[in-house]
Amino acid sequence: MTYAEVFRAEWGQVVATLIRMTGDWELAEECAQEACAAALERWPRDGVPDKPGAWLTTTARNRAIDWLRREAVGATKLQEVAAMTYEPSETYDVPDDRLRLMFTCCHPALAMEARVALTLRTLAGLSTAEIARAFLVGETTMSKRLTRAKQKIQHAGIPYRVPPAHLLPERTPAVLAVLYLLFNEGYSDVARSTLSQEGIRLARLLVQLMPEEPEAAGLLALMLFHDSRRQTRLSPDGVLVTLDEQDRTRWDGELITEAEELLDLTLQRRTPGPYQVQAAIAACHAIARTAADTDWPQIAGLYGQLPQTPVVALNRAVAIGMADGPAVGLALVEQLAAGSLVGYHLLPAARADFLRRLDRRTEAVAAYKEAVELAATNADREYLQKRLAEVSVRR
Repeated sequence: MTYAEVFRAEWGQVVATLIRMTGDWELAEECAQEACAAALERWPRDGVPDKPGAWLTTTARNRAIDWLRREAVGATKLQEVAAMTYEPSETYDVPDDRLRLMFTCCHPALAMEARVALTLRTLAGLSTAEIARAFLVGETTMSKRLTRAKQKIQHAGIPYRVPPAHLLPERTPAVLAVLYLLFNEGYSDVARSTLSQEGIRLARLLVQLMPEEPEAAGLLALMLFHDSRRQTRLSPDGVLVTLDEQDRTRWDGELITEAEELLDLTLQRRTPGPYQVQAAIAACHAIARTAADTDWPQIAGLYGQLPQTPVVALNRAVAIGMADGPAVGLALVEQLAAGSLVGYHLLPAARADFLRRLDRRTEAVAAYKEAVELAATNADREYLQKRLAEVSVRR
């Protein structure tokens, strides 16, 4: 791993631990940054330590102690940080610093998007640009949202503590959203795959913490279904491989079985939520022995049960097109062309695919070119360029 990859992998734990110890968010982030800077200076000379996370945490903690001393903070608080002990009263037993801080940052006084974005920035170390991409907004817009959220925490005196057990449910939707975005960020970028594994790990902890919360189990099942296909998503040269072209014999059967069992138990509660529905959609793909066996009518029906966000509407249009024919799908996709998905590369990509299937190749070429220009990752861009080349040759 490169130094940058180590910092990415350990950032959330270092910041979460420092916030738990000091109760000061800005100080925690600043000390974590200083620890990373110190590592860049020392590790090339001394070598990467066996436990880089512990090294970074200790260095950041020492920076925090120095700051507290300079600011003449009370002796009791200084001793707590120096001893790395901090036990807030009346808290729920959350067994992981990052999961604990997710609940802390997801305070109901903040808007839902602010809670998710702030947690991703603080704990996952995602850049403002990466978070903006996940929310389909501009980087400037997201930067302003993050600034306003931090100011609100400061002015409202929102405490950095774990809420009592009876308050956990009101924060659960934001925590689930954080975990799913964390997983997706690592799933879509092979260089950051540790993020998706961290999302799965924290989701497992959340299921243990809240065994009666069906959406937590639904989210874990959804992650496992997706993760079962990880080894087949990219070709050896890094080009995206779509579901219909993946080698299904290489899918991880154990993960699929675990996800199916988890989903079956969850659906027996008869309280379906968005993550359970998405897991059911993923299950339709996972159990199809070939791409031709995929139950597209059922998938389209399941998409109809989800809140009709622009992205869901696009996915539903694609599923209907796969079930009822490309002409039907194209008409639905074109209805979305003037909406909030403008600038989202999968919109022209879906349109291009339906045009290709209808043998309208001149229009397909133009749509693929638009999708290539908008694609956010190299894997997506190279796949779309491959499709563009194929369509161009056949014109």
